[in-house]
Amino acid sequence: MKKLSVLAIAFAAIAFAACGGKKSAQAVEDIDSLKSFEQQQIEASIKMHFDSIAADLGKLEQLPFLQEGENGVQLTKEEKQVKPDYLLAPGVADEAATLSEKYRIMSALNVDRKIASMYEMPTEDYDKAITKLAADIDDPSFKAIDNANTLYETTTTLYDAMNENGRINYFWQLASAALVEQLYVTNQNADKFLSVFNDEAAANVTFRIVLILDAVNRLKQYDPEIAPVADAIAPLDVLNATSVSELKAQLAEAKDKIAAARAALIK
Repeated sequence: MKKLSVLAIAFAAIAFAACGGKKSAQAVEDIDSLKSFEQQQIEASIKMHFDSIAADLGKLEQLPFLQEGENGVQLTKEEKQVKPDYLLAPGVADEAATLSEKYRIMSALNVDRKIASMYEMPTEDYDKAITKLAADIDDPSFKAIDNANTLYETTTTLYDAMNENGRINYFWQLASAALVEQLYVTNQNADKFLSVFNDEAAANVTFRIVLILDAVNRLKQYDPEIAPVADAIAPLDVLNATSVSELKAQLAEAKDKIAAARAALIK
C-alpha cells in the first residue's frame, strides 16, 4: 500500500470482488459511437483530475499515525485503540435498488471496509455485502483488477476495462461515491489528516475537486443517471482553499454538506 493509504483510497483505487459476465464487442462499439467528442473530453478530464489528486497526495509525508509493519503500512498501536464509529454499516447494501445505487454503495463500503481492516475491526459483513453487490451488478470489468499490484494500477486497469465493456458511465458513480466517502472520513479527523498537508497540496487538491464537480455536472447532459450524483456533490464546491488553515475552516463549515452528499449517494 502507499504511505498515505487511508487518504489515497478514494482517489487512487476502487478494489472490488470479481464477478463474471461478458458484454458483446458490438454493444460496446454501439455505445462508443453515440458519444460526442465533448462527452469523451469531459470523461477524460475527470479521470485526469482524480489521478492528479492521487499524485499530489502521494508527494506528502507519511501520516503520523501510520508506520511500516510486517504487512506494509499500518496504523500505530495507539491509533488502533480508538475504533471509528462513523463508518457505514454493511446493511446499507440492502437499500440499493438501482444499478447506479449498487455501484455507489459498493464503492463507499469498500472504502470503509479498508479502513475497518486497518483498525483491525471485523470485516466479514463488509465482505459479504460487497460480494453480494458485485454479483448483482455483474460487471465483467472487475475481473481485470484481480492481479493489479498497486493502487494506481488498480484504478487505471478498472477504468480501461469499464470503458471497453461499455460501463464507463458507472465508473463515475464509483469514483464520486468514493470521493465523498473519503471526504467524510477525513473530516472526522481533519487535524490528523491535514497535519502533513502544505499550502500547495491544499490548493491543488481542492482545485481538482472543484474541477471534478464541474465536469460531473456537465456530464449529466449526456448521462441522465449521473444527474443525482452531480446534484448531490455540487454543494462541495465550497472546498476551494489556498492554504491549509483555509482548508481546515472550509471542511468544518462544510461538515453538514459533506454528510448530506454522503447520505444522498448511498440512498
